[in-house]
Amino acid sequence: MRPVSANVRWADSEALLRELGAEFEEREGSRIEVFLFGVVQVFHRPHPLPDTDKGAVAAIRKWLEETE
Repeated sequence: MRPVSANVRWADSEALLRELGAEFEEREGSRIEVFLFGVVQVFHRPHPLPDTDKGAVAAIRKWLEETE
């Protein structure tokens, strides 16, 4: 397994998902629902820092690998 990067900006993660065709819906607090490939995932948009935490990066990676 490849190491998980600790310096991925949320805006970059969101841009990648949008490019793949994801639809987003704001949820409670900092939650954001992402609908892609017929599957819904809920992530926490990071704040106040712009970087996505390692857990979210790993979850996005796993989700994309499982749905390709």
